[in-house]
Amino acid sequence: MTFPIGKGRLLRAFYGALARLTAAALLAAAPPPPAPVHPTSSELAAMFARGEYMAAAQEGEADAGADDLAFAPRALLAYCMTGAGEPNDDTVERASRNAEAALKLEPGHEEGRLQLAIALPLKSRRMDVMGAWTSGYGEKGRKLAEDVLKADPSNFYALGFLAVWNIEVERLGGSLGAWAMGARLDKERSYYDAATRLAPDDVGIHWQYARALVALDASEHAAQASQALARAIAANAGDHVEQVMQSRAAQLAAALTGDKESAQKLAQVLL
Repeated sequence: MTFPIGKGRLLRAFYGALARLTAAALLAAAPPPPAPVHPTSSELAAMFARGEYMAAAQEGEADAGADDLAFAPRALLAYCMTGAGEPNDDTVERASRNAEAALKLEPGHEEGRLQLAIALPLKSRRMDVMGAWTSGYGEKGRKLAEDVLKADPSNFYALGFLAVWNIEVERLGGSLGAWAMGARLDKERSYYDAATRLAPDDVGIHWQYARALVALDASEHAAQASQALARAIAANAGDHVEQVMQSRAAQLAAALTGDKESAQKLAQVLL
């Protein structure tokens, strides 16, 4: 089937935008903070708080209950997020497998769903555009987060995830990709506001929201992002992952007072 040249170009632009969107995979620049699960032991909780993520993940995998297997990807994703370089593919895949294993044991497991939602988009980082598009990881991640909210409307990490999701879709897919995926910037604000009403002092929610706004357009969103960064900096950082995010929030806040283009580039590489 052939199309007139105008329509053909429109279709190519349409699919190109969708491919770029999914290839970048929403969280490719920075995942939301690993959602909190309840470790089955105080020792696991303490290991996580100290930043001993790989050891905590290994212990959770060994215990192999649904809660344990949902905790393991939290630790693995925190390890990826707090590192200096790109997330390791094998670690991301391991996190995804653990979350899927938790859901096999308990298909409605709330934290298993949310951990998988965070892990899936990271898996497409190194795919080509067609592989990323056909994987559907970005869309599946959104659906998993929405399912969490249906079961628990007070899950502020799912709300924070969806706030960032709408911003990143706009940034990575443009207006056409946002339209195709049903993303809107007014949605992100409502999700963020709902999350902060439930958890006003959560470092990760403020940090990831601000980072996404600056990565989208530092000049346009400077005031709104600065407010969120100030809240992240002022909050109590209760564990290692929050301390890392708080440090990055201070770094980005300082950059935002200067050249906006440089701040935007910084936001696009920070995790």
